Amino acid sequence: MTTTTWRDDPAQRLSIAAADGEFDAYRARPDSAPRPAVVVLHEVFGVNADLRATCDELAAAGYLALCPELFWRQARGVDLSVRSKTDWEQGLAYYRAFDLDAGVRDIAATVEAARTLPGSTGKVGVMGFCLGGLLTFLAAARTPVDAAVAFHGARTDEFLAEADGIRAPLQMHLADEDEFIPKEAQRRIEEALRGRPGFEVHGYPGCRHAFSRHGGMHYDAEAAQLSRSRTLDFLRRHLG
Repeated sequence: MTTTTWRDDPAQRLSIAAADGEFDAYRARPDSAPRPAVVVLHEVFGVNADLRATCDELAAAGYLALCPELFWRQARGVDLSVRSKTDWEQGLAYYRAFDLDAGVRDIAATVEAARTLPGSTGKVGVMGFCLGGLLTFLAAARTPVDAAVAFHGARTDEFLAEADGIRAPLQMHLADEDEFIPKEAQRRIEEALRGRPGFEVHGYPGCRHAFSRHGGMHYDAEAAQLSRSRTLDFLRRHLG
């Protein structure tokens, strides 16, 4: 695990109160205000360079972006490399010990903080990747958000019964050759979500898991750009 510097920078760090403690979130600000906010939810690697880059891109597109450190009960400042076997093993250990319900409560606290931040319009979307993609789905089902964008959320098919609780527009991105989301699981997800008002499901032929991850082994530039374009269009339509 590397030592992060953003947690030492008040301009980049926001402290958020939870029922059982306090955790930090990486913050990226747009050039002007007021702007809608997007809460970005990390993979098993924590608030790493990939997720900070995603927040910075959202800020450049005109959104106030926050990425909360969801593993804070296990370790502070988790910032793992997707290229390190040791970091992969550490991230998976955090994932196995992670409490999904507590994570959703932390997301709800982050969403509430984002609504009232100086420079926020009060509209808040949630956007996540892998573990964060599943948490995006669960957060949209359990807490009020204005939009939700989920990238390759592994295990989402296990929680489809909660889809009826989602009131916000939802956009989902699935890699057709995802090694962590079998085709049968993708089929169940698509059948459960397609056709619902405000829901979109996009598939990416030939792509594997985390095809849009900065510096990832399965990065696909064309698919990454297409998914980013779809995401920004979706956020503009539903957040402004």
